[in-house]
Amino acid sequence: QVQLVESGGGLVQAGGSLTLSCAASGRTFSTLDMGWFRQASGKEREFVAAISWNGGRKYLVDSVKSRFTISRVNAKNTVFLQMNSLKPEDTAVYYCAADPTKYTGSTPLRYYEYDYWGQGTQVTVSS
Repeated sequence: QVQLVESGGGLVQAGGSLTLSCAASGRTFSTLDMGWFRQASGKEREFVAAISWNGGRKYLVDSVKSRFTISRVNAKNTVFLQMNSLKPEDTAVYYCAADPTKYTGSTPLRYYEYDYWGQGTQVTVSS
């Protein structure tokens, strides 16, 4: 089993920045592809970002590409989501997800491809 704990959410004004962290345990971190998803109130969970087990591949949804950065430090069992120039539409609960890598050169981008989930952290951006 993999346990994921997110932190770093909070209330920020539009244009501000936050960095989310997700600490993993229960499995060798470097064998996990990692993702970030978000779910706004009344909406479906949506993909935000993903990073391959070794950090060699990174993906971001178009709406955040110029503003968010995903990274990981395998030695610290942690994945990060740096969020800059935040907008009110970024308001959501952000979830960290993990999937044992298949070493196929493909990184999961869909929520159903991930086996493990954190409890989520709230990000609220005020206008």
